[in-house]
Amino acid sequence: MTALSTPEHVTPHGRTLKVVRLQFINTQTFIWVPLMVLGGAWLVTLLVYLILAGAGVDGPKYGGGSQAPMWYFAVVGAYAMTLTFPFSQAMSLTRREFFLGSMIAAAVSALGLSAVFVAIGLFEQATGGYGINGYFAYLDWVWEAGALGAGFTFFVLTMLFFTVGFWFATIYKRFGPAMLTAAILASVLLLVGIAALITWQQAWPEVGAWIVESGAVGLSLWGLLLGAVLAAGSYATLRRMPA
Repeated sequence: MTALSTPEHVTPHGRTLKVVRLQFINTQTFIWVPLMVLGGAWLVTLLVYLILAGAGVDGPKYGGGSQAPMWYFAVVGAYAMTLTFPFSQAMSLTRREFFLGSMIAAAVSALGLSAVFVAIGLFEQATGGYGINGYFAYLDWVWEAGALGAGFTFFVLTMLFFTVGFWFATIYKRFGPAMLTAAILASVLLLVGIAALITWQQAWPEVGAWIVESGAVGLSLWGLLLGAVLAAGSYATLRRMPA
């Protein structure tokens, strides 16, 4: 831990990078486990496609397994908060430096996963879905803006899940399990309320048309805005949390 000590003459920029290094000390959290989740989901999906192809199913086969590492990043966000924050305080790092460094570490990991996701999608394009018309990463709607658009969508959603996990873990550390449960319940009720309102207004056709018109990149831009709002809320909670 002496290699990560933070003498007073280190600039705020350098101290933030020390948080990035601190997060990556345990490479399993940010690197190996996300890659294992992605690789495991890909392998299972491919095996299912091979079984279907062997049974004579020739049509296009699509799966949602590529979402698996996105969901896992909610766990990564919780780990980044609960396991690393005490060490950052022992190193006399500010909450702002810890927050920015954690977000940068998550962005680096999400960017790497996005590159792997795009590489798999390009390979599926080139081989016609592994020669069996099966697609794990290449989904027409996500790739309609090309490889960069697909990578951007994957990156934004991954960061969004990370931010949610980070904020919930911050609420847990700040207020305890009862408030965390209340926050999760309130979030679920909010989503149910939105769905109920759309249903009451019979607006699902308009919502569906808006989703199709916006496309994956357009929705990702909205996701980027939502992620910024959640990140701001997470930082506001972190600032008031005791060491």
